[in-house]
Amino acid sequence: MILTLNPIKKLIKRCGAKRVSRDATKELAYILEKKAIKICERANKLAKLAGRKTVMKKDIRLAAKEVLKEK
Repeated sequence: MILTLNPIKKLIKRCGAKRVSRDATKELAYILEKKAIKICERANKLAKLAGRKTVMKKDIRLAAKEVLKEK
């Protein structure tokens, strides 16, 4: 796992949780990481299709829209 747990726990608490279990924090980190990997892979493909080696903000935004729309 690449994502560290403390920021994930803080995120959950920021949304109103009083207490957060370690398992819940790990699960959210796992889910976010899986989604982030899919977004990065798609953004990389978009950059290549545009003839670029550099992934840009617009690639990430478009990829995120596509990936987060999936079920």
